[in-house]
Amino acid sequence: MVNNAIQWFPGHMHKARKEIEEVIPQIDVIIEVLDARIPFSSENPLISTLRGDKPCVKVLNKRDLSDPELTQLWIDHFEKEQGVKAMAITTSNPQEVLKIMELCRKLAPHREDMGKNIRTMIMGIPNVGKSTIINTLAGRTIAQTGNQPAVTRRQQRINLQNGIVLSDTPGILWPKVENPHSGFRLAATGAVKDTAMEYEEVAFYTVEYLAKQYPNLLKERYQLDELSDSEIELMEAIGSKRGCLRSGGRVDLHKASEILLHELRNGTLGQITLELPEMITQELIDVEIETARKQEAQIKKKEERRKRYLRNKR
Repeated sequence: MVNNAIQWFPGHMHKARKEIEEVIPQIDVIIEVLDARIPFSSENPLISTLRGDKPCVKVLNKRDLSDPELTQLWIDHFEKEQGVKAMAITTSNPQEVLKIMELCRKLAPHREDMGKNIRTMIMGIPNVGKSTIINTLAGRTIAQTGNQPAVTRRQQRINLQNGIVLSDTPGILWPKVENPHSGFRLAATGAVKDTAMEYEEVAFYTVEYLAKQYPNLLKERYQLDELSDSEIELMEAIGSKRGCLRSGGRVDLHKASEILLHELRNGTLGQITLELPEMITQELIDVEIETARKQEAQIKKKEERRKRYLRNKR
């Protein structure tokens, strides 16, 4: 696995953050849309910083693509947090989407008691289905949708005419994804542009995880009798089965990687979740250790530079 953190923070996202900071004091409930396949990695740490102690509905979208057992595990995990309600939906079922409003009412009953609109703000990283949710809640096409990250570019305020006002925000990623595992998962599900990371690297990372957690799905989909311990050999076997061959019979790994990632993204491979709460705990410990190691190395380097400078001055 390559330890490279994704950095993907277009100018409009920086502007969006400033706009959110200005508006948030007037908001009653935050709606954060997550990808049910990567509930932690699709969470934006900026959002928890920006929302403070405001109530929050965490919507795990694309539940039809995720592992149902693990989705429930994540819902229970999120609801341990003060003021947080979590639910899983698929935008292909409008009735599920509309239930978001019920949770918002439960989290801000005082507004309805006063006969005032509940002011909500919907947030989420790019490509988690936020625009489709907005259009379903509004009952008309308001937000532009697309399967490319970062379609929404500006903030808008929508009166849903049901006692709830919804502020939309552009999808914002944080400046740097510190956890390399999250970087790979964001790329695997299509939350970041395919140009942000090497396709083959993402496929190798993904297939290694799938071989451990969902071996039967891999065997069934690609008609494999055995799964190799080597992710490269495994991708070669998938490529071979799918006819991704170059001249001389060599497997075209880029083509094989495209097939695996597209079939993961559209659910052809099966219902898959790429992370569990206990996995994340260990990963965050590893990130802290790595950060401390880098800081130590930097201090050491500075100290060596200072000593060299002092020696040269003599």
